[in-house]
Amino acid sequence: MTYEELFGQIQKKRSFLCVGLDTDRARIPKHLLPEDDPVFAFNRTIVDATLPFAVAYKPNLAFYEVLGAAGWESLKKTVDYIRSKSPEIFLIADAKRGDIGNTSGMYARTFFEQLDVDAVTLSPYMGRDTVMPFLQFKGKWAVLLALTSNPSAADFQYFEDKSGKKLFEKVLETSRDWGTRDQLMYVVGATRAQELAKVRKLVPEHFLLVPGVGAQGGSLEDVARYGMNDHCGLLVNSSRGILYASSQEDFAIKAGERARVLQQQMELILRSNGLL
Repeated sequence: MTYEELFGQIQKKRSFLCVGLDTDRARIPKHLLPEDDPVFAFNRTIVDATLPFAVAYKPNLAFYEVLGAAGWESLKKTVDYIRSKSPEIFLIADAKRGDIGNTSGMYARTFFEQLDVDAVTLSPYMGRDTVMPFLQFKGKWAVLLALTSNPSAADFQYFEDKSGKKLFEKVLETSRDWGTRDQLMYVVGATRAQELAKVRKLVPEHFLLVPGVGAQGGSLEDVARYGMNDHCGLLVNSSRGILYASSQEDFAIKAGERARVLQQQMELILRSNGLL
C-alpha cells in the first residue's frame, strides 16, 4: 500500500483508527472458549464489529507467540480473514523485531511473504542494516519505534548528547533518509502528545502510529493537534478499550460502539482540518 492509498482509505472511511488485536486468551468471553480456536473466533467477531470504522488492524505478536504453534495458526487465520473481508485494510504486525541484516531478512520474509501484512514494527537500536531488508519489499512498510508511551521510556529515549539532542530525535533524524514516506512510519505514544510537535518538525510527511489512546490515557484531540499533517499522517491505535469493552456475550456490540465513537470523533477532526 502506498502513502496516497492509505490516505485515500482514511478519507473513504472518515477515520484514522487502528484496532490493536492484543488478544489475551485469559480475557476472551467464556462462551467462546469451547470453540476449536477461541482466539480466532474472538478476533473474527471483533473484526466484523469494527471493520466499518477502522482503516488498520495491528495484531501484537506476543499474544500469539505465547500460545506456541497454535497461536501462530490463530494469527495466520486472523490475517487471512481480514484480507478476505477487506483487502485494502492496512495490516501491521506489531513484532518489534530488530537484528543484524541477515536475520532481519528472514524476519522480513516471514511477515511479508508468509503472513502477508503491510507493515512490521521494528526497533532501530542496532542501526540501518536491521531495517533495510524490510524496505526491499514493494508496497511494504517498516514502522520504527521512536518515542514510546511506557513509563520507563525516559530511561533511554530522552538521553541527551552534548548538544542537547535527545536520543529519540537522533533516531528520527538518522532514519528518515533510509527510505521514503511510502516505506517508513514511526511509533510515537499518545501519552507524549506534546512531543509530537517536535516529531513533526523532524518528519513532517511520514505517518505516525500512535498507541496509548483510551486505556493508557492518551488524548485523541492532543494527538491530532500536535501530530496531524496535510495527509492526516496518523494511525491512532486502540486495543484494550475496544477489545474488552465487555466480557459478556455482547462484547462485539460494545466493541463496535467504542470503535464507532472513535470514528465519529476522528471524522470531526478530519473535517475541521479540511481533510474531507
